[in-house]
Amino acid sequence: MIIYLPDEDDGRRVRVVGEILGRAHSLRNVAEFLHWAGNEDADETYVAASGLIEWRGGGPQEWEH
Repeated sequence: MIIYLPDEDDGRRVRVVGEILGRAHSLRNVAEFLHWAGNEDADETYVAASGLIEWRGGGPQEWEH
């Protein structure tokens, strides 16, 4: 999973296996994408620490453009 830098609306594009799934505005949104992908145990703490997520343009604490 790749999370791109925040855009002008403070959303971050979420890409999995080459496909943009949508935009996240918080760690909770990213956890919801992971739930959709089958990781039912994902929560905000998991998202912030997961090695499965590549953060581009700032880490999990960056949500403003």
